[in-house]
Amino acid sequence: MLYRHRKLDLPHGELHTPVLFPVRNIGKRSSDNTPAYVGTIPEFSAAMINARSIKNREPMWNRLMDGVTLREEMGVPEDTIVFADSGGFDFLSEKPDTTPAETLETQRQLDADIYGTVDVPLSPKNRTEENQRRTEQSIEFALEASDRHHGDAFLLASVHGYDPETIRNSIRYLEKRGDFDGYALGSLIPVRTDYKKVTKLILSARKATNKHLHVYGLGGLVYQPLLLYLGVDSFDSSAFIRSAGNRNYLIPGFGGEEMHEIEEIDRLPCPCPICGQRTLDDIREDRAAFTQHNLWALATELRRFRYMVESGRDIEHYLDLRFQGNEVTKRAYEITKQQVRRLV
Repeated sequence: MLYRHRKLDLPHGELHTPVLFPVRNIGKRSSDNTPAYVGTIPEFSAAMINARSIKNREPMWNRLMDGVTLREEMGVPEDTIVFADSGGFDFLSEKPDTTPAETLETQRQLDADIYGTVDVPLSPKNRTEENQRRTEQSIEFALEASDRHHGDAFLLASVHGYDPETIRNSIRYLEKRGDFDGYALGSLIPVRTDYKKVTKLILSARKATNKHLHVYGLGGLVYQPLLLYLGVDSFDSSAFIRSAGNRNYLIPGFGGEEMHEIEEIDRLPCPCPICGQRTLDDIREDRAAFTQHNLWALATELRRFRYMVESGRDIEHYLDLRFQGNEVTKRAYEITKQQVRRLV
């Protein structure tokens, strides 16, 4: 197992990893879909934001420039750890409309603790020549950010590739020519159902560097245990928002359950502060409560894995049981286990 526990000293305080950054939709029209959670869920004292979306939301940006802090705008304590992604996922279908220098300045003005470099996600259509160009452009943007970055915020170079060799070579190239606190692996959401491919890409990144490794967008219930097993230090997720919008109830250890398929019970199986005292019908009609429960489900999955590690349990046995109900994820885990065992 490659799981590891570390402590990061960041401008707004200490951050213990592995950690999930819940995506805050602040700056987007759906920002009100992100419920308050800081201070109520111990695992989540951090947040992922899209720097580009905030900069492009003129009324909000004007308030921030007039003296309102980002954390005040978000309604969270000032010691909340903030990861400011460049907004590169927005460039999947359009050209970048920012530069590394502009993005760094935006991230600085937002007073973020962790910066993600400007990146250009790969096309899921596997256009080799186009994706090679995008990979190289992301590397160039990362190196320019490295040259311009000053201060205590962590700088993570965003890396893309649909084969392990590209991931490995990109990180090694950046290690030699730039100064980064770690790396953030992107372009995995379009291929997330190919568990075998995704786990190989993540493992290639983990093998290429001992620095902090973040994975963009794959912090849901199914992927969390795999990411932890592979030694990923942090990950982000908006699954709790999207699932709530689809009335998909997340259950730790299992996955999602469509609410329309649950009819004959009064109480849901989760004892979290949201579900413990409320009826099924009550939660079904309350989207904010639904979203908050899903956050608790993500926290529970993370908490359970940490407990297994700290109590000295056999993690591989735990994961054998965790994935036995789904043949696809079970095969992915078995392949991952074989690769990891060759490394440790």
